[in-house]
Order: sequence, then C-alpha cells, then structure tokens
Amino acid sequence: MMQTACVRYRHFTTTINSTSMAQKVLNILFIGDIVGKPGLDLVETLIKSYVQKYEIDFCIANGENLVDGKGINEEAATKVFSLGVHVITGGNHLWDNWHARKLLGANRNVLRPLNYPAENPGNGYVVYDLGEKGKVGVLNLQGRVYMQTIDCPFKKADWAVGRITEQTKVIFLDMHAEATAEKMALGWHLDGRITAMVGTHTHIQTADARILPRGTAYITDVGMTGPYDSVIGLKKEIAIRRFLHQTPYKYEMASHDVRLAGVYLQADAESGKALKFESFMYPKF
Repeated sequence: MMQTACVRYRHFTTTINSTSMAQKVLNILFIGDIVGKPGLDLVETLIKSYVQKYEIDFCIANGENLVDGKGINEEAATKVFSLGVHVITGGNHLWDNWHARKLLGANRNVLRPLNYPAENPGNGYVVYDLGEKGKVGVLNLQGRVYMQTIDCPFKKADWAVGRITEQTKVIFLDMHAEATAEKMALGWHLDGRITAMVGTHTHIQTADARILPRGTAYITDVGMTGPYDSVIGLKKEIAIRRFLHQTPYKYEMASHDVRLAGVYLQADAESGKALKFESFMYPKF
C-alpha cells in the first residue's frame, strides 16, 4: 500500500512506499565531513546508536578533514574503519596531508574524487561485497565550479555508473562540490540511474533531502560532523581576521559545540531504487 510522503525539518524524512516482507533492502548510513578529533570523537560516541536505530548494513563517511581539519592519514583511517565504517570518501582537502597519497594508493576503500587526473594515486569508486546482503557501489566525484578545473564530473559519472552497474544497481555517490547548482544538476542527470547522491564540502546541512521522481535519493549537502562554534570548522576569530585583513592566517581548528550530521538511506537491493531517505543533525540546533 502506498504511503504519502512526509516531511520533518531538522530531522527530515522522505518515504516513497512501504517495504513488503519479501523485499530485500539495504540500510545505509552516511556521515558528513568528519572534522578533526572533535568530530571523530563524537562519531565514536554515537555511531553504534545510529547503527542500531536504523539496522545499518553499510556505512560510509567523508574523511577529507580527519587530520586537524586538513587531509587524512593511515592512523585516522584505521580509527574510522574500526568504528564500523566500510568506505571513506574524500575531496579536495585530501591532498593537504602528504600521507594521504600513500593511503590512497594502498587502500581501495579510501576514495578520492574520480575526476582528478589519473596520474594521482587512489581510486574514485569501489564495489563493496556484503556477501548475502549484496554489493554496494560507492562513487566519489568533485565539482569544478569555484574549485579546481579537473575532469568533468558529469562525464566521469556516466562512465563510472556504467561500470558499477555491471556488478550492482545499488550505487551511492558523494559529490564533493561548492556550487549548489552543480550538485543539483548532477542529481537530476543521474536520477533513476543511481540509488543516492549526497553533497559534501560546504559543511552546512541543507533542508532538501528527498527522493527524486525516478528513485534517486538526493541532498545538496549533508553537513559537517564537527565543531559548530566555528566558521565551518575553523576558529571563528581566525576566520574573521582573514576576512577583515584579506591576508592568510594559520588554520586552527575549533573544538566546541560538536554535532553529528548524516543521512540514512533504505534501498531496494534488487532495483537500486531509494525507498526511504532521512537527514539528521545531533544534537539539533
């Protein structure tokens, strides 16, 4: 029996239909950009409760800001994986930590955006085998508007989705981008071909989590898991001086008012369509 879509802001839920007893579903958790030790400590505290609440089968986290707000290394990645995360996605700040290059070359489950030039180490997508539960494809792309002029994310998405679909129809995309319009356009471009597209990078959660008409879950930005007594993770006093003086100041990460931002997705494991999609922020503002 069809259910009407329901909307609940700050804890936003979209449901397109009810699942039958025979329907095979996958419950997926995505954690927005984890910023430094404050963000990682909160993930460690809360992740088990979210895994239990949503009966999570598969977990993804964006880790480009794990090491003091800039980049990732093997120690941080190992910690994240130990918490039950299956795949770590990234973005432009991965490259701020030189140790990220070795990690990207060694671990297929730590992704960098696929549309960087091929000479860079690492992979832009992975198909993760969950055994009897099926396979999940995770794809990482980066936008070009107000960012590096790398390869076209739309064309790379078309290529990668074609490859991943040979193994699974459940495809989750982390689109790391600055411009709202670029993310929205890619979401519409891929509607019905992937299970979900979530935006990252801006560190501000948007209130537009929904399931598009052809079955792709979409949100423009998941938001930041980190300190909100800040300017997107940076100590607010330093951010203000940067704007006032128009000169560089050393990056110093904030540490207070730490919140977890994420989304919950329920997918049909056979068709790859999104069935439920929910964004959350804890604690709420």
